[in-house]
Amino acid sequence: MSHINSPYFVGNDAYRNNLENGLPLISEGLDSVRAYQFEMHFDIPEVVRAAGATIGEDFLTLGAKQVTAVGFSTEAIEVNRVNDKVFYPGKASPEELTVTFDNLYQPQIANLLWQWFSAIYDPTNGKYNSGRTGALGGFKAQRATLVSLDPHGQPLMETRFFGVYPQAWKTAEYNYGQNDFHTIEMTFKYDFMEHVSSSEAAPGGALTSS
Repeated sequence: MSHINSPYFVGNDAYRNNLENGLPLISEGLDSVRAYQFEMHFDIPEVVRAAGATIGEDFLTLGAKQVTAVGFSTEAIEVNRVNDKVFYPGKASPEELTVTFDNLYQPQIANLLWQWFSAIYDPTNGKYNSGRTGALGGFKAQRATLVSLDPHGQPLMETRFFGVYPQAWKTAEYNYGQNDFHTIEMTFKYDFMEHVSSSEAAPGGALTSS
């Protein structure tokens, strides 16, 4: 049985009314968040600062130009009973977070990102960080925050990632035929995440709306 009583967009005055009575709702009332209105904030781990990093988090925010789709997913537990097959939610796992940074001249963001990655595994000596020093194992950032902005540039909502560390560091292709900024692509893993509105994020969030 269908629960749809009438179509939304065809013959519905609320969404497509006579232009003499004003604009249709679909032309002014169904606005959405823009994919390009965002900022990415990082808390640099103390172990990276101890290694002599002088670049602040603000430059990572300025350099971040692209963030992949992120989220959590739950595995399905399949239960079979005679002729029936039903499913229950199982373990939850976070998806990877990939951020593309412009390889800026000043400051040299690529060097900072490499310092963070090599704080986990240093290819020059083949050693891994033991993970037993400092908060969150030393190499993990306390938090990274993806901030969605409204049309006025004010925080609209936040997606927070906790226990963040770089899993992969990769430079973009070098090519004489390209006409674009060179970039650094970083893949991050995180332990937990949450998604909140700007009003909920105000007490402890990275930004507050005014």
